[in-house]
Amino acid sequence: MMDGREFRLLQAEILGQQVSLETRCGLFSPEHIDRGTLAMLSHVQIAPGMRIMDLGCGCGVVGIVAAKIAGEENVFMSDADPMAVETARRNAERNGVGGVRLYVSDGFRDVDASGFDLILSNPPYQTDFSVAKGFIEKGFNRLKIGGRLYMVTKRREWYKNKMISVFGGVEIHETDGYFVFVSERRSLQYANRTSRRG
Repeated sequence: MMDGREFRLLQAEILGQQVSLETRCGLFSPEHIDRGTLAMLSHVQIAPGMRIMDLGCGCGVVGIVAAKIAGEENVFMSDADPMAVETARRNAERNGVGGVRLYVSDGFRDVDASGFDLILSNPPYQTDFSVAKGFIEKGFNRLKIGGRLYMVTKRREWYKNKMISVFGGVEIHETDGYFVFVSERRSLQYANRTSRRG
């Protein structure tokens, strides 16, 4: 077991990229790279030059893998937890992509960037869905037309219905016990305009 001061180093190859990640007790999935995150990444196609947001970045695994492929200058990462953001910053430097942009932010509140090709998120599981609701609604507005939001969860119906109401459609992949949702922004306004507020 790790206490608050103890660090663990995780090594993995993800999407053909070698990553070395420092984690610590108190962060999401400190003992291993989360299976849901890996399930989501197995469906994502990242290309050089893509503008990418790692929303709720934790220790930074998604953003770091993305930066190694798309270029560090094209990747943005945020988390509400300052310890997570500081750990992600150290991990980005450790993996040679220290030029990623990191934000301590509740969702997109303090993020000044938009026009993303991809927004990738493994949101916290909460019974009221408030965090995920904000990620989906605000994420829509931060994507460029043709940009895609990827989200991985253990629950299906609420996420399916919410993403359809905002984006007008959703692809759902079941992988390793997780649901990976993919929606593409095809218009300037939400599909169901009553979703816009709240």
